[in-house]
Amino acid sequence: MENQDQIWSYVERKAEPMIGLSDAVWDVPELNYGEFASCALHKNALEAQGFRVTTNVGGLPTAVMGEAGAGGPVIAILGEYDALPGLSQAAGEATHTPLPGDGSGHGCGHNLLGSAALLAATAVKDWLAETGAPGRVRYYGCPAEEGGAGKGFMVREGVFDDVDIAITWHPAHFAGVFPAASLANQIIDFTFTGRASHAAAAPHLGRSALDAAELMNVGVNYMREHMLPSSRIHYAYQDAGGVAPNVVQSRTVIRYTVRATELDELLRLTARVRKIADGAALMTETTVSSAVLSGMANLLGNATLEHVLQANLERLGPPQFDEADRAFARSIRESLTPEDIAAPFVAACLPIDPEKPLCDAILPYRSDSFRTMMGSTDVGDVSWVVPTAQALGATCAIGTPFHTWQMTAQGKSPLAHKGMVHVAKAMAGTAIDVLRDETLLARVKREHAEKVAKTPYVSPIPPDVQPPLVVRAVQAA
Repeated sequence: MENQDQIWSYVERKAEPMIGLSDAVWDVPELNYGEFASCALHKNALEAQGFRVTTNVGGLPTAVMGEAGAGGPVIAILGEYDALPGLSQAAGEATHTPLPGDGSGHGCGHNLLGSAALLAATAVKDWLAETGAPGRVRYYGCPAEEGGAGKGFMVREGVFDDVDIAITWHPAHFAGVFPAASLANQIIDFTFTGRASHAAAAPHLGRSALDAAELMNVGVNYMREHMLPSSRIHYAYQDAGGVAPNVVQSRTVIRYTVRATELDELLRLTARVRKIADGAALMTETTVSSAVLSGMANLLGNATLEHVLQANLERLGPPQFDEADRAFARSIRESLTPEDIAAPFVAACLPIDPEKPLCDAILPYRSDSFRTMMGSTDVGDVSWVVPTAQALGATCAIGTPFHTWQMTAQGKSPLAHKGMVHVAKAMAGTAIDVLRDETLLARVKREHAEKVAKTPYVSPIPPDVQPPLVVRAVQAA
């Protein structure tokens, strides 16, 4: 208990500058691989706290790593800072109030995510310096989680090869352990190429790429009956072949996201989707090519490490929200539907009063929660190469859908700040528990090794696929 009190005091000591960092990142929302200002803010914060800083981590210009300590185990604490398009919103407003600019916003709370992770890493750094204990802590600022698979590319480059454990978190309605349940995915562009012709005078000479894409969609939609109900397939046209209906479309590009609960099932399912694309090309006498843009593995759980995180959360108790926080949360909930508000309770099967606007308890540990409705995260790839535990931090009104303006609106609020400091304490406490207990670390690593031995990791990103890096704009003087 004494060690936990000590590390939590280190968190509190550095909370204000990291809250400032979170708010500064909220002010400059940037999309996948374009997080230059956000990365620079994190780099500056790392340098100010005395970390040894490495930039361009894994060949990604917007990835940064700070390390402190010497010898001993290596503890990685993972952060993110990418935003989302179309989710601009004034902070603290409970009605939709977009800001001027490009329309991006932190609708998934990643401004909080990176800042709390850096706060936890800073506290561990200070604890190592104070106690002289062997061990190293690293903060990894990871770009492009929102579909860009930044950590997947970092894993492929061996960035985490010498790390002993990884800890991270995600903003949420509740405080607890993030169940190791996510969907592996691949994002694939299919390009159909046919032959243009006059659609009235010579339709017989045309070979429609658009027909091929639509037949592919029909085939995939029929396949849905014959795949696991937990799998997901979505598609969107990137290029439908033009706007002229009197020209047979000679080229069409359609993007597919294929998801499955297990990595091996994902690879089998994408192979079936590819066969349907080939069949559509055969039926229309067109050709088809495909290009994988990114991919993510499913989360691989580590119950040993997750129980350590759960114990820290239970020792902390829930975040201490006040009446002003609850009043703001209630105003946000007025913009939501009953289905929005019920969704997190249904997904987690929680015995918590849905009338309460904010979390007031630590979720009980469950490794199988959220199995019915899941998204994807590139933390999954890290979890296959390093034992990983992930927390949930209570930073928003219960029922707030992620990827919405309501989430953006709460990103600079006192309640969000309290939630990020709370979860930073849990992550920092977990890190020192592992640093102080060689036997615990051995058990964590043994569980991970046994799981990977049964099903070895295969990156869902082919080796020839490179990240879609953004060229940094040079501002005129």
